[in-house]
Amino acid sequence: MKKSLLFLIVLFSIAKSNGQSYMGYFPDNYAGVQGVLFNPATIVDSRFKTDINLFSVSAAVGNDLYGVNLLDATKSGYDFDTQAKMTPTTDNNGITSFDAMGPSFMFNLAPKHSLAIFTRARTFSNVVGVNGNLVDEVKNGLDDADNFLFKGGNPNGVSNSWGEIGLSYAAVLWNNNQNFLKGGLTVKYLQGGVNGYINSNDVSAGFVKDNVNPGNSQLVTTGMLTLGSSQDFVTNSNNDFKFDANSMGVGFDLGFVYEWRPDYQKYDLNNAKPVDNNFKSVNKYKLRFGVSVTDIGSINYKNAQQDTYNLNGVVTQDMIDAADNLYDFLEANYTKVSTSNGGKTNLPTAFHANVDWNIHNKFYLNLNGDISLINKNTINGNSIANSVSLIPRYESRWFTFSLPISYMEYSGTQVGTAVRFGPIFVGSSSVITNLVSDDSKAADFYVGIKYPVYQKKFKDTDEDGVLDKFDDCPLVAGPVENHGCPWPDTDGDKVFDKDDACVNVAGPVENKGCPWGDADKDTVLDNVDACVNVAGPVENKGCPWPDTDGDGVLDKDDKCPTVAGPVSNAGCPIPVLDADGDTVPDDVDGCPLLFGPVENKGCPKVTEATLEQLRVEARSIFFNTGKATLSDARKGETSGRLDAIKEILINYPNAKFAINGYTDNVGNPKANLKLSEARAKVVMDALIAKGVNPANLTSKGFGDQNPVKSNETPEGRAENRRTEIVYIGGVDGTSIVK
Repeated sequence: MKKSLLFLIVLFSIAKSNGQSYMGYFPDNYAGVQGVLFNPATIVDSRFKTDINLFSVSAAVGNDLYGVNLLDATKSGYDFDTQAKMTPTTDNNGITSFDAMGPSFMFNLAPKHSLAIFTRARTFSNVVGVNGNLVDEVKNGLDDADNFLFKGGNPNGVSNSWGEIGLSYAAVLWNNNQNFLKGGLTVKYLQGGVNGYINSNDVSAGFVKDNVNPGNSQLVTTGMLTLGSSQDFVTNSNNDFKFDANSMGVGFDLGFVYEWRPDYQKYDLNNAKPVDNNFKSVNKYKLRFGVSVTDIGSINYKNAQQDTYNLNGVVTQDMIDAADNLYDFLEANYTKVSTSNGGKTNLPTAFHANVDWNIHNKFYLNLNGDISLINKNTINGNSIANSVSLIPRYESRWFTFSLPISYMEYSGTQVGTAVRFGPIFVGSSSVITNLVSDDSKAADFYVGIKYPVYQKKFKDTDEDGVLDKFDDCPLVAGPVENHGCPWPDTDGDKVFDKDDACVNVAGPVENKGCPWGDADKDTVLDNVDACVNVAGPVENKGCPWPDTDGDGVLDKDDKCPTVAGPVSNAGCPIPVLDADGDTVPDDVDGCPLLFGPVENKGCPKVTEATLEQLRVEARSIFFNTGKATLSDARKGETSGRLDAIKEILINYPNAKFAINGYTDNVGNPKANLKLSEARAKVVMDALIAKGVNPANLTSKGFGDQNPVKSNETPEGRAENRRTEIVYIGGVDGTSIVK
């Protein structure tokens, strides 16, 4: 064999995804029957009467060993081994998944009960704990390798394919005004397909190259290697797969969804109009919380075979080249123990937590986390990669657009997009990353077509409470008694002729359509005029306004109606104001809302304790290495420090502070000076953005000047890379600190 057999063992480590199907689509309230795959509780109180999936497929692949530019990798002539970027470690990992959903549907049994039936074909492969350094060394074969010694550790891999027929039931468990809880359970019949696995225990490989006679080059291996499969492919010369209907199992999914509905009064069924259709067509929550456990269960392969090889031994290059395949090589050179008693493989059991926030109208923000409940080192055990995703989306009945931003274990951050347009949906959680990155380690997509039957809000065009299909005048409002058509009103006083005592003269409803009189001619009709014979304004029920204290300010405008005061002060005496109680009148108080001494114009003094606290907070602001940007890794802590500094500075509105930036002496002094200036300005801009008065702040960089510790040690240089906030006096130039 021209390529190293060790490389064949670990080659499938190039694949990795998180194993979650339809990423970016499942949070959609119009995901329908696809939502049951993530949480079976979602189908009850649905926006669908019925949702029929005709066909959909979701696939994912990626890795934490190889990174590529996806557009380049699809071109002819692309050399994966030489052009891909490798990131080998002693613990590389990976997964691939494929999920095809056949004819499936969900429907409402009753307002509080729903049912779904789905068909599904899945493949899932993952490998963990592979020594990527060994892969890198032998990727071109032992012929090109130099002497090496690697500990392979305990790599573990499994591949499984199976079919599912699932039955899901969901019900509303609790509905208490703003609190709404529903739960769901899925039972799945599992039909096994093909299963294979590989497991190594304390494997190591050392290679000694013979440059004179390459055929005598020696490969020294130690450890144990276990290979297993759902049936005996080794002794079957044609490697034919024989379908075994007895390889089957049972699986379960369990989920709950809680909705917080603060505006529940708007959806009170007791107040529902016919057009509302009991509010079946609208989402009623402000926050939605979901938890679920999926893929509980296993498949029992009746004809499974397992071979365990003792790898302790020495083989030569000639012995490797003489073998036609991996199994022949192992059979010829290592001791084997075989069993054929059948075996089980578990499903990739996982826990999912989901929060969905209805920001405003049709705009939503979803936060989702997926955690594997299967130990990744379990022999013949599938496990997903942990992930967390943030998914903003716009959602309506016929259209959804989302932008999933995900952090996947091993492959890192990915950005994608997803679209649903009526019966068609398509998306990828990594497509944007794949288009712009030269080091993309993951790719996925999904697409599907369905036949949705939505819950409807009935039409009442004229909003008269009579549905259009029963309204004789659908464009003009009218009472139910008149079949939705208006009653006539000859004089236009909004008193229908049937109730109007003065059919041809307009008048108020209270007077049966006849006009009221106005004795004092003040436009206030006698029926509501408190001073029928004395004219007065409408605002005072037809009576003149009084002025109790005689200060020329009418009582309606007088804030002190019994004590005289000038018009300029709304009829109240003008007091001497001192809002903060520091004996400095507000009109001369530099800080009228902050307590301070007279000698400092009523403003608080900056103390040494305050300055010390500023020094502590400022030195705990972290930046991304070599950049003038706040640290992404410690974003929360940095934001907290900036908030603390802001709270201090706003208490001294007439004090001026300088933000100074420093670096250690490593690197170019000019670049260090420029970096320190940029970092100082970043801190200043962040404080201004949080509400600190720009007039109170300046910034400056000093590069490697004024070190606080020796630059000869790493600890000292770390102390010297800092920002400081120093007090430089009052805004008006006066000194504050005594």
